[in-house]
Amino acid sequence: MPVIKHKDQRVAVLMDVQNMYHSAKNIFQARVNFKAVLTAAVAGRKLIRALAYVIKTESGEEQNFFDALTKIGIEIKSKDLQIFPGGMKKADWDVGIAIDALELSKRTDAVVLISGDGDFVPLVNYLKMNGAQVEVASFGQSTSSRLIQAADEFTDLGLKPEKFLNEVTAAKSHTPPLSSGSPTRQSRNSGKTRESNKTRSSDLIRG
Repeated sequence: MPVIKHKDQRVAVLMDVQNMYHSAKNIFQARVNFKAVLTAAVAGRKLIRALAYVIKTESGEEQNFFDALTKIGIEIKSKDLQIFPGGMKKADWDVGIAIDALELSKRTDAVVLISGDGDFVPLVNYLKMNGAQVEVASFGQSTSSRLIQAADEFTDLGLKPEKFLNEVTAAKSHTPPLSSGSPTRQSRNSGKTRESNKTRSSDLIRG
């Protein structure tokens, strides 16, 4: 069943940008409408903080993307892409997201995780055990079934692609607009595993 939401609830929204980008690209050949996702996650409640976790590239081309997110009220947390000897690359925010979620849960009523990554299941369980309401929103087809089951509520953004995606039929060269949308909810449905890779941040949203 959907959780109870009311206007006085304090909400924190944490966005796993890389996970969302690759899910939208691989499933729908489209790009995420982050403003619509934020609007759906907040759902008319009191937004305490909205954080987007991103990776910086050497070219710095993602700055327009960062600026666009800031304009719609999302704070940026960025880190450099790590390149190890031999060419292996690492770019993830799992630990950082978990730490912020733990801290924000102390002064909010609900934590909304925008990700389909099953690695967050222990985090979700811990937050719930300590009294937090934990909501997850992502694309059901690429979301861990364990994460869906662990969350108090799961919103499948893929059920309303016209609201949460742009360029659904084909991924073209231009980037998506910042427009609002509303959620479509799914409770305890199964899903698949995440997609995770480095992206060109300028492809994610129009600045």
